[in-house]
Amino acid sequence: MKKYFFIAFLSSSVLLTSCVSSKVYKDLESRHAQLQDENRELSRNYRDLQSRNEKNEADLAALQAEYEKTKAERDMLQEQYNTTRTSYEKLKTSYDALEANSSSALAENSKRNRELLAELDNKERALVAEKARLEKLEKDLAARSKRVDELESVIAAKDAKMNALKNAISKALVNFEGKGLTVEQRDGKVYVSMENKLLFSSGSWAVGSEGKKAVQQLASVLAQNPDIAVLIEGHTDNVPYNGSGQLNDNWDLSTKRATSIVQLLQQNRDIDPQNLTAAGRGEFAPVATNDTAEGRAKNRRIEVILTPKLDEINKLLQEIE
Repeated sequence: MKKYFFIAFLSSSVLLTSCVSSKVYKDLESRHAQLQDENRELSRNYRDLQSRNEKNEADLAALQAEYEKTKAERDMLQEQYNTTRTSYEKLKTSYDALEANSSSALAENSKRNRELLAELDNKERALVAEKARLEKLEKDLAARSKRVDELESVIAAKDAKMNALKNAISKALVNFEGKGLTVEQRDGKVYVSMENKLLFSSGSWAVGSEGKKAVQQLASVLAQNPDIAVLIEGHTDNVPYNGSGQLNDNWDLSTKRATSIVQLLQQNRDIDPQNLTAAGRGEFAPVATNDTAEGRAKNRRIEVILTPKLDEINKLLQEIE
């Protein structure tokens, strides 16, 4: 139809062109262009309206489907409600009849139920308390296990350090091997044993030149380990002391000899005197029989007992307890 209108318009324009003035023709031509623009605008508006209409129809269809679904669900719920209501009415009727016929039994059951509920409530409270106690025990156990692990780690580190200390002392005193000196590690401690033949003359507590060298070598290692407690023990055989009147017996002699070693160790200024302890044990801690000369020679000795300071371990033990 638009095509026919355009052709007719052109024909009319041709005819009119020959009859009207140029100005009128131009006005008509301008009007024609304007009408074309309006036609295009109307076409676009039509397409937009058509697109919106299609969308509205799709939305309407979706809403219709949702409505049908909701309606079906409502019908189903109504049916379920009706069924439940019927069941309820039957149960109520039965209950009313039972209550009418067995009021005393129901009262007894109600009382029993209350008792059972009270008992259950008490058990629940007890269960909550027990659960809290078990949780606390689990936390305590985890904390204690952690401290035990820390303790084992500290002990292992102490053992490793004492082993390194033993090796360092053995290396420092290697020149005195076979001269009455032994170094061993046991029970987490390092024992340095020096027989009197290396240190003292018979009945004397003055350290000889060879013994001083050994003690000084030992002191150089101890100075590098300030966290080690050093116990110096003097030991004798069971032969009674027959020396000068300065000493009373073997116990006095063993104590004096231990003190002499402490004094030598103190000459090394890097050793903390608080780490040193001197003790005399006389003849009462033998390592061999006193029935032979060889055994008595082993018993006449100085033992330097090196112990790691156990402050950290004791603290962990207290926490575990």
